[in-house]
Amino acid sequence: MDRAQKAELVSSLNATFEKAGVVVVTRNLGLTVAQSTQLRSKMREAGASYKVAKNRLAKIAAEGTAYAQISSLLTGPTAIATSSDPVAAAKAAVDFAKTTDKLEIVGGAMGDTLLDAEGVKALASLPSLDELRAKIVGLVQAPATKLAQIAQAPAAQLARVFNAYATKDAA
Repeated sequence: MDRAQKAELVSSLNATFEKAGVVVVTRNLGLTVAQSTQLRSKMREAGASYKVAKNRLAKIAAEGTAYAQISSLLTGPTAIATSSDPVAAAKAAVDFAKTTDKLEIVGGAMGDTLLDAEGVKALASLPSLDELRAKIVGLVQAPATKLAQIAQAPAAQLARVFNAYATKDAA
């Protein structure tokens, strides 16, 4: 990798750190190519990205961002998962780590807050942004549904009364 490629990688990682809502640092303990591909696809499905970068370049890219404190986590064979949703990358990484012992959660950061491995796991247990939106929509819709049912109830009762009178006269 020559200087131009390194500079491009550093600027790309820096832009990623600027947009990220969460950064999760993982340690690769011998993932196969198939497992790595599967992990990347799960990350994409969750709206996250997963990059393997040289630790030195990642440290340089993190300087000047809210994620500068992750430099202490970047030792050994590491990779970085990021997402704009504060839960997506953590959830995808933790779920994949449960299926294999070749991926270890080292820690991460959410804004200025440095997280250890347990902090990342706790973050992964929270509902995602889409799940929270669905709950809010459900809460907003529930009163409207009940209001419609209440408004229809008197008309239904009147229809039953008229039907009873009509069947009474016919009998």
